[in-house]
Amino acid sequence: MRKRGIRIQVWVNNEEDARLQTNAKKSGLSREGYLRSLINGYIPKALPPPDYYAMMRQLHAIGNNLNQLAAKAHATGHLDRATFQREADQLRRAVQQIQQAVTAPERRTEQATPNVHPP
Repeated sequence: MRKRGIRIQVWVNNEEDARLQTNAKKSGLSREGYLRSLINGYIPKALPPPDYYAMMRQLHAIGNNLNQLAAKAHATGHLDRATFQREADQLRRAVQQIQQAVTAPERRTEQATPNVHPP
């Protein structure tokens, strides 16, 4: 059964509709879901890059390995420096990959058209 029983109809112009469609698509929400988020005081964020979830899994795995090494070092009083260094290097590379994927500018794929207005 539907939890929302009140229907609201809103009229928008072409430009507003295009912005709504674009913003909703970027966030991964439907137009209705996007508007409900705004009404409830939230500004939806754009979906993360496609590699985000794979990178997060990789970070979690590295973190688990480092935790296991720390627990073993605490229990035995000995740290396997080579294994620890290998995991730390892997963590450093993963962080660099995430920074590259999230913050690096992307090359435009279409030709930019100059802003020329006819006389």
